[in-house]
Amino acid sequence: MKRLIILLAAVALSGCATTAPPPEERHARDPWEPYNRNMFQVNTAVDRALIRPLAVGYGKVAPKPVRHGVRNFFNNIRSPVDQVNLVLQGRPGDAGRELVRFLFNSTIGVGGLFDIASHGGIEDYEEDFGQTMAVWGWEDSRFFIIPLLGPSTVRDGLGRVPDGYADFVWRWTLEETTYGLIGLNVIQLRHSLLPLDEDIRSAFDPYTFMRDGWLQRRGHAIANGESALPDYEAFLDDGWQSPEDAGEPDNQP
Repeated sequence: MKRLIILLAAVALSGCATTAPPPEERHARDPWEPYNRNMFQVNTAVDRALIRPLAVGYGKVAPKPVRHGVRNFFNNIRSPVDQVNLVLQGRPGDAGRELVRFLFNSTIGVGGLFDIASHGGIEDYEEDFGQTMAVWGWEDSRFFIIPLLGPSTVRDGLGRVPDGYADFVWRWTLEETTYGLIGLNVIQLRHSLLPLDEDIRSAFDPYTFMRDGWLQRRGHAIANGESALPDYEAFLDDGWQSPEDAGEPDNQP
């Protein structure tokens, strides 16, 4: 633990290790790039020292059916958040289908371990308050990396607060079982991202690869699949530059 603290302090203070372009050349949605680059390095250090090894070990110890069950469980337990945000987005029909999905998986699916609803053709929705605010008109927001939690925007970061209130099933589960479920959730989520590790390492600029890929994927989610998913192969080209690069930071918060 002492070595980890020293490592994080060194990374946080080494601003010269992650050189950001001057303000006039920064991504329009990333005016705080110097901070974001350094926080990206801090989060990466924590990940390499602790979270990634646990995720790799989880993949070796837990058989695939068990991992699927764990993923289904955490996906199901978050359903009330999806339902609330679907209603707030003016989609009561989708909210009703998400409720039916939750009831099926929570009962017949043994607490969500088995995704019975998907086998029955009931669509799975993933909505949060950040997406809801985007639907309400806050379409663009400045990129911001949250310590330990990773990439986000100002809008999506603020959206975590109301989502926390809507996530009452998750809170009840923690109170009735064990707070160790938080760690298991983090590890299973990190395990799902392991296939991207090599792409990030081999990218010309890992930070830009992560940022642009995350922003495009987030835009895809907000548009409900109507926008294109990120082309990760293109991001690996050292000559690639996003269409929004080299623009003046906008006035969006």
